[in-house]
Amino acid sequence: MSRLQSPIRRNDTVIIRTGKDSGKRGRVLKVVPDKNRVVVEGVNMIKRHTRPNPQRNIKGGIVEREGALHASNVQLVCPECGKTSRVGYRMQGDRKVRICRKCEGVVGK
Repeated sequence: MSRLQSPIRRNDTVIIRTGKDSGKRGRVLKVVPDKNRVVVEGVNMIKRHTRPNPQRNIKGGIVEREGALHASNVQLVCPECGKTSRVGYRMQGDRKVRICRKCEGVVGK
């Protein structure tokens, strides 16, 4: 099975389009391509009951952390024009790069 390339990658700035955190911006911490989900910094906070583990120096109790969101519920924010935009692709030399559909600027490296 071939894996599709996601337009959203780690360290991208995204805006949340739906749900309880709609309108918030955050940085992508993790992408899970198999499930088409992303983890965004400071968004979709969940509480986990954690057991203490002295070997790993983990204290027990209720820990609040980010939960995963479906990738369709977030939209990329262009670093050049600062607007939300769809992502396109263009060949730049021998590399395929992501571009902003509004300003045609290169997104990421």
